[in-house]
Amino acid sequence: MTCPCGSGKDYKQCCGLYIEGNEDAPTPEALMRSRYTAYTRNNLDYIEKTMRGEALERFDRSRGEGVEWIQLTVLFAEEKGDEGTVQFIATFRYQGKEQMMHEVSSFERIQGKWYYTKGIVS
Repeated sequence: MTCPCGSGKDYKQCCGLYIEGNEDAPTPEALMRSRYTAYTRNNLDYIEKTMRGEALERFDRSRGEGVEWIQLTVLFAEEKGDEGTVQFIATFRYQGKEQMMHEVSSFERIQGKWYYTKGIVS
């Protein structure tokens, strides 16, 4: 099965490595892609496990109910030391209407692992 993150790779050789706990995501972009893929599979445990700080405090497991994730487009990704940024557009369907979410996400490496810490949606 092709990975939903848009990489074109097989799920088990892509985001599946991280979601199934075989490896830690090596970059902020890899973590963001795996989080998107987890949303497509409604794997909220993985989503919650990969957050810290403000993002975790604001996390609401019920928010994604009824959302069908369609496509992920990564616009920009960078890593500077233990901080990272990923800008992306996620296309989804909710209540029969196709919509887009544009976000700039912040990531932090804590004890060697990347975590999603904050997102600004525009």
